[in-house]
Amino acid sequence: MQVGDLVIPEVHLVTDDGEPMDSPWHRSQMNLLIESILHHWQDRTDYYVGGNMFVYYSIQQAEQVVRDIQEGVHRAYRGPDFFVVKGVDGQKPRKAWVVWEEDGRYPDVIVELLSPTTFREDTVRKKEIYERIFRTPEYFWYDPESDDLVGWRLRQGRYRRIRENPRGWLWSQELGLWLGRWDGEYLGEGGRWIRFYDPTGELVLIGSEAERQRAEAALRQAETERQRAEAALRQVEIERQRAEAERQRADRLEAELARLKARLAALGLEGEVASAG
Repeated sequence: MQVGDLVIPEVHLVTDDGEPMDSPWHRSQMNLLIESILHHWQDRTDYYVGGNMFVYYSIQQAEQVVRDIQEGVHRAYRGPDFFVVKGVDGQKPRKAWVVWEEDGRYPDVIVELLSPTTFREDTVRKKEIYERIFRTPEYFWYDPESDDLVGWRLRQGRYRRIRENPRGWLWSQELGLWLGRWDGEYLGEGGRWIRFYDPTGELVLIGSEAERQRAEAALRQAETERQRAEAALRQVEIERQRAEAERQRADRLEAELARLKARLAALGLEGEVASAG
């Protein structure tokens, strides 16, 4: 296989090793982050967001993955739980991220979701790969057991800790978003998650949340219009009642005038009154 002027030996690239994620929470958390970016950047096609998929960066690593699967072990690097690559064709279908097929592009942002079985792998070995081989500008990890959210930014070739804000959030320069904790329900499962927040501190919604928000706004607007219509009807009713009261008052005055005229006529004074007037 030839990529540009470089001849790449043919190698079988595994795209699924059949190993599930550590827990349903890990799978849902990965999907939540992916959905957030897809909705936040829904008008863009110049990026790729993925998760729990293989990232191949060398032939040796790819061959080792194949040997690992054959032997039932897990020595070679597989891929991150969540990653974003900017400045690429986001509409191109991919089963794995193959660096030599992507003009040498590596992830710009990576998030790993820790577990007791992956803690050392994610915080030591993967951190070293992302720092020295990938040169990924930003690397975050979250431990749901300890609730630790840690971020690293590449500076002069080395990872430096990202300082959290008073809310405990971490700023991603690459995404232009905060990464922080969120307590709520996702896919019917309540608990603590990590979510993205925009620069103003507003939660970055996923598609279903945005749709629900639009529906709720439409309902509020409809309720406002209903209340406005009811207020207008009440005002019309008040005006009608006022007009009816005026009509009844006029009728009473007319009846009183007729009564007085009748009384004067009975007394024979109607003509005199008319002459005096």
